[in-house]
Amino acid sequence: MGILLNELTDEVLINLAGYTIQQDKATHLTAAITTTTSTIAAPTIFSVADAQRLGSGIVEIDDELLWVDSVDRISNTGTVSPYGRGFMGSTAATHDAGSKVTISPTFPKHVVKRAIQDTIRAMGSSMFAVKQTSFTFSSTAINTYELDNKNIQNILTMHWQDIGSSKEWIRIKRWDLDSFPDEATWGTGAQTVTIGDRIVSGRKVKVVYATAPSVLSTSATTSFNTQTGLPESCRDIVILGASYRLIAYLDPARTGAQSPQADETDNKRTFGSATNAYRQLFALYNQRLTEEIMSQQQQYPPRVHFSR
Repeated sequence: MGILLNELTDEVLINLAGYTIQQDKATHLTAAITTTTSTIAAPTIFSVADAQRLGSGIVEIDDELLWVDSVDRISNTGTVSPYGRGFMGSTAATHDAGSKVTISPTFPKHVVKRAIQDTIRAMGSSMFAVKQTSFTFSSTAINTYELDNKNIQNILTMHWQDIGSSKEWIRIKRWDLDSFPDEATWGTGAQTVTIGDRIVSGRKVKVVYATAPSVLSTSATTSFNTQTGLPESCRDIVILGASYRLIAYLDPARTGAQSPQADETDNKRTFGSATNAYRQLFALYNQRLTEEIMSQQQQYPPRVHFSR
């Protein structure tokens, strides 16, 4: 499994390319950039394969935006201004030779990734991530147990493992979740569950709970479901959500004025067509989100339990 956040970023960019009618110009580094700062005394100077398309302005290398002050088209190099590393909220980093250099990107990657993470967080208001934890039931004298830093919104089911070779997990019907127990007793960020059923001492208790979806890691190689807690089928919802967030501030009729062909397209697309594209993507996002909410409700129907 590849780095999933980068994969989703590429999919969002591919989807948005159809709305912008524009292909970003690009080249590549011929030598590595080993520093993360650019000063007046020691500016960052990078070498590219072809500087003919390069000019003063923004370039993107990997996830970093840089502001280029000047370009030498004889030596195929660009000089970064003293304020040009980690430009516009991106993170300054080193870059290997062969890295792609995008000139004036329409959708910077670090902005796309932020939109992806914002979409996952927003989905938490409509859907929940499903995770599980376990603990050992020590004795009948102790019926309250700590669930530390799990950010549990609701417990879906609880089971304990029966004795013997049957491998049966018996449902616990009497339990009470305390989301804000006494800090002096349990510590900050703790949650507790009190069990009212009779359980054999030393047996394992499994807790399946609902929580807010987790954002994607930039370096994790695990699946979408493992990272976020959402079903794999929600992947396209995240892509649609990020797409409508990004296109809301872009008018396709004004993005392609860089060639006679693009100007001809402008004449056929009226100003404000970005609003129509936004509405289309937002409608698709809401449709898919509603479908997944219904699927989750069927998979995890409300279960009756008793607090005592």
